[in-house]
Amino acid sequence: MSLFSHLPNAAEPDVPAANQPLAERMRPRTLDEFIGQEKLLGPSKSLRVQIENDNLGSMLFWGPPGCGKTTLARLIARLTSSEFVSFSAVLAGIKEIKEVMAVAEQKSRSGHRTIVFVDEVHRFNKAQQDAFLPHVEAGHIIFIGATTENPSFEVISPLLSRTKVYVLDPLTTPQIAELLRRALNDKEHGFGNESIEASDDILFRIASFANGDARAAYNTLELAVRSAKLNSAGVRTITPELLEDVLQRKLLRYDKAGEEHFNLISALHKSVRNSDPDAALYWLARMLESGEDSLYLARRMVRMASEDIGLAEPGALAVTLAAKDAFDFLGAPEGHLALAQAAVYLSLAPKSNALYTGYGAVLEDVQKTEADPVPLHLRNAVTGLMKNIGYGAGYKYAHNFEEKVTDMSCLPDNLAGRTYYKPTDEGFEQRLRQRLDEIRKIKSKVSRET
Repeated sequence: MSLFSHLPNAAEPDVPAANQPLAERMRPRTLDEFIGQEKLLGPSKSLRVQIENDNLGSMLFWGPPGCGKTTLARLIARLTSSEFVSFSAVLAGIKEIKEVMAVAEQKSRSGHRTIVFVDEVHRFNKAQQDAFLPHVEAGHIIFIGATTENPSFEVISPLLSRTKVYVLDPLTTPQIAELLRRALNDKEHGFGNESIEASDDILFRIASFANGDARAAYNTLELAVRSAKLNSAGVRTITPELLEDVLQRKLLRYDKAGEEHFNLISALHKSVRNSDPDAALYWLARMLESGEDSLYLARRMVRMASEDIGLAEPGALAVTLAAKDAFDFLGAPEGHLALAQAAVYLSLAPKSNALYTGYGAVLEDVQKTEADPVPLHLRNAVTGLMKNIGYGAGYKYAHNFEEKVTDMSCLPDNLAGRTYYKPTDEGFEQRLRQRLDEIRKIKSKVSRET
């Protein structure tokens, strides 16, 4: 029985309940069972070492829903010698906080440690957060807060300065699929004692639609299991049709690791390259609605901006990076519109692969030619000895010339005169081509005069 079980909003993390949701029952009991957040909990990582050594300080967990913030706090309480009190920022008031703080202070004086966990700490107002501060400072409690919002803006500065902020990442689709497999096989906490059939594709679909939220995935699986009918063999089978009904959306044919994945991304890329915004929007939506990782699509469009557009429209790279940041900020489905905006922009932008082919030619020369030393005139003479042996000799400082251009060669001797970047007449590259022609004329003039 918890020391604080008589107090409002206190919570005992391990009270068994037959009617607990699957997500609650499947919370890991050890660090080795915890999936995800390897950068914090991997072998020899600082947070794991603190937990294993039972040497903790106050901390904040910042991350999206369903990434394991509450689970991690409960694991810490389970694996360390601490009392555990959980507050809901929605229900608790200053009176309740002060009651718990008073008891925690008494226990601290007798050598007992209390972990106070505050879920959705960003919902606490300044006065409520202030109520914890003196007890954190005095060491009466270890404060653990969880928030989906940036703590820099939502947590008061004095409390923030006394806590270590740990950033938790959303779970990946494979990680969530693994959690669902565990739930189907776990006889003590999951569905291991029932005959449930669910293909890897079904589990992948559930994991994909959860969008990094393990709790949402567990809820979908539980609803699907309860909705599946027993067949004559006493087996409940989760079919695509049943999952469609549970998710209330059509399941499109898709295999994230197979041919269909590559076919669809190829269709999207080639539609953009062919300046077809309608097709680009269609293939983008097909992939998003099939459960494709939105950030994968954002990364591919960043690549398209450099490979197929390049300097014909320099703003394309900025637009795709902004779309990626917008999705990071908004999440699904709101952030999908930013990706759609980027796809249309790329489709309508002037096209050039001059940068792509130029860089490819450079790589070929790097691989096939001798790695000639940097010409002496391009080296900095940072010591007297270096200057005496010719470092920097013959260097021409462009700003000292009227048109800011010299005839000095900047390639290794074995590649002198090579041309890699050949701008087209498309979009902004037309101006770049004109400028490049102008630079070549200036160099030729300077060379004749000298």
